[in-house]
Amino acid sequence: MGITVRNITKIYGKQKALDDVSFTIETGEIVGFLGPNGAGKSTMMKIITGFIPQTSGEIMVNGLSVISNSLEVKKQIGYLPENNPLYNEMYVREYLTHVAGLYKPGKNRRERLEDIIEMTGLRTEQKKKIGQLSRGYKQRVGLAQALIHDPEVLILDEPTSGLDPNQIVEIRNLISQLGKRKTVMLSTHIMQEVEAVCDRVIIINEGRIVADDVKGNLLKYIEEEPQTVLVEFDLPAKKENIEEIESVIRAVPVKKNQWLIYGSNESDIRGKIFNFAVNNGLTVLSMQKQEKNLEEVFRHLTLNNKR
Repeated sequence: MGITVRNITKIYGKQKALDDVSFTIETGEIVGFLGPNGAGKSTMMKIITGFIPQTSGEIMVNGLSVISNSLEVKKQIGYLPENNPLYNEMYVREYLTHVAGLYKPGKNRRERLEDIIEMTGLRTEQKKKIGQLSRGYKQRVGLAQALIHDPEVLILDEPTSGLDPNQIVEIRNLISQLGKRKTVMLSTHIMQEVEAVCDRVIIINEGRIVADDVKGNLLKYIEEEPQTVLVEFDLPAKKENIEEIESVIRAVPVKKNQWLIYGSNESDIRGKIFNFAVNNGLTVLSMQKQEKNLEEVFRHLTLNNKR
């Protein structure tokens, strides 16, 4: 089942926040929903969860229309919004008990509450007021409320925001486990998170989808991009001399005696850079070819696809 988005457009006044967006996310799939600030990510998530209406188009969650079956759809979705709204004067356990009561998960409500507190690492903080918690623990409370009713669909907007490195690993592992049996849509600016957790990636820019593919296929979007080598010499070198090296396209200074050198993909330029150094009385202190990765794909698609 999962999420089906068909031709969604959202207009605020004269601004088109989403422009004819379509995609599907199946059960058992974790999809990273990426884009620069203002691209339309949060708007899309709010429409899927029924918080705001679309201008046109249709969204189905597990076969149900978000518009005509709004209440039933909300029961099936766990949503962690970007600006995690919480009741700061309530105690953690009190708040989660309150949320569980709203969803009425049944006779096992107390058992479910204990499981969620344990699952999200809130055991030591459960008797504190939410307002006393660090940002990271507040984020855990937000994730706990999204999971309390055991929803089939999870919409998570920046779920690891404010967490320390150890907490990030724990939450990523939790999301990976949940993704085996749920539909998960995850928005984040942390590319390592996408690499670690997501099966597929959708990139949105200026309200339009510019990429939708399994994670391993995304590098095809930058196959024609020049190779990049980061090199540090022991002595200064002139930009115009570096750019005279065969197959070098351009050289960009990074810091003292360190350069990013871009070259054509016809052959590896590292040997030519080394020969240049020898011929010019320079010593290569370090040289590293920059591997193409998801961050480069993101930059290429969001900086080069402006309207």
